[in-house]
Amino acid sequence: MSLQGKVAVVTGAGRGIGQAIATVLAARGASVAVWDLNHEGAEKTAAAIQEAGGTAIAVVGDAAAAAGVAEAAARTRAELGRVSILVNNAGITAYQPFTSISEDAWDRMIGVNLKGPFLVTKELVPDMLEAGWGRIVNISSSSAQTGAPSMAHYASSKGGVISLTRALAIEYADQGITVNHVPPGFIDTPLVREGPIDVEAAAAHMPMKRAGSPEDVAYAVAYLASEEAGYVTGQTFSVNGGRHLV
Repeated sequence: MSLQGKVAVVTGAGRGIGQAIATVLAARGASVAVWDLNHEGAEKTAAAIQEAGGTAIAVVGDAAAAAGVAEAAARTRAELGRVSILVNNAGITAYQPFTSISEDAWDRMIGVNLKGPFLVTKELVPDMLEAGWGRIVNISSSSAQTGAPSMAHYASSKGGVISLTRALAIEYADQGITVNHVPPGFIDTPLVREGPIDVEAAAAHMPMKRAGSPEDVAYAVAYLASEEAGYVTGQTFSVNGGRHLV
């Protein structure tokens, strides 16, 4: 599944799942633009890819702000070329009882997790339309598939990502562009470690008796980004170790 000659943008690639996705795509030959708000994280990911012999640049910008997206896209095109693979991974999470969620907290969650993919895709899809080839992979969440207590705003934002995926898949199906989403299950990431969940205890209750790794998600994304996945669009590619059989 070579991605030689392809230019990929991975948002939120400064750590965790995004970092793993950027690394795996680069290992398969793609030139990767590592987009992240965190300058240090973006630079670290890009440097690791370069040290391994791959091609990557660190691009600092806010994927949820139109001006920042436009600037990041302009730099990516100038240094790597037109974009053919987009992975909308950047996102935030939070745990709050429903009645404690403020309007500001709701708006921020929707702004980052749903408006962000909208803005980035809108900016980059013209590159794919011009080439007649493109791959868009959105990172959703198993919480949007099953629901989750104290995560109504998060699950809602990711549910929007799933619907956006399906709508775009139909819109671009005859133009060489596939659009799919990957809902990770319980993945051991820095973001999860920062939350209230006891990772080891929760992992013991998983069907596989372990948490997933960021690389588990990255390999699924790499397939969906490949030439071999050209007849796969509008699909849910769950990576959850059997936790949710949906």
